[in-house]
Amino acid sequence: MRAAIGLWRWRRNPLRRTTDLIEAWVALTAAFLLCLAVPAAGVVAGLSANASLQRAVRAQYQERVPTVARVVRIADQDPAQRTAEAAGEQRLRPAVVADWTAPDGSTRTGTVNTTRQHAHPGDAFPLWTDRAGRAVPPPMHPETARAHALIAGLTVALLAGLLVETARRLAVHRLVRRRYARLDRAWAQAGPDWGRTGTGS
Repeated sequence: MRAAIGLWRWRRNPLRRTTDLIEAWVALTAAFLLCLAVPAAGVVAGLSANASLQRAVRAQYQERVPTVARVVRIADQDPAQRTAEAAGEQRLRPAVVADWTAPDGSTRTGTVNTTRQHAHPGDAFPLWTDRAGRAVPPPMHPETARAHALIAGLTVALLAGLLVETARRLAVHRLVRRRYARLDRAWAQAGPDWGRTGTGS
């Protein structure tokens, strides 16, 4: 960012134009926003996102119940769904038919994915269920929520910084165009008479 370059225009100089002073104010404002407002926006966004995500994490832990499931057999895979992505998922998290106990004490059976790469009948693995006993994904870990909030804060700060820098560049671009327009008008008034005999030059 080259906003600070415009600060030299604060110096008193008989050749200093009004646009030079405006550009200095634009540079100072941009530097202030980048040093204070942009980080503050990122912190506020990150804290807000973290508070929201932590509420979601607490709600997930209240709504989901950990249990232990036991493998009955390897699940049959539909040949029509054997894509490369599905094959990779099957290798990392094989689908099995398993039994588990619901929160009300009843036994449930269903097809679920296990984190064990080699699942055999009788193997036990952790499983999360909702209050009705249906298998659900595990709740988000609080540290994962904090990481997402940090990314959100950094993203907001980056976008805010880009917005400030874009606004500064647009303002400087307009000021430069105004300078050139004034120079063109001055040239149009004085330029054609330069070097002509009898014009007093």
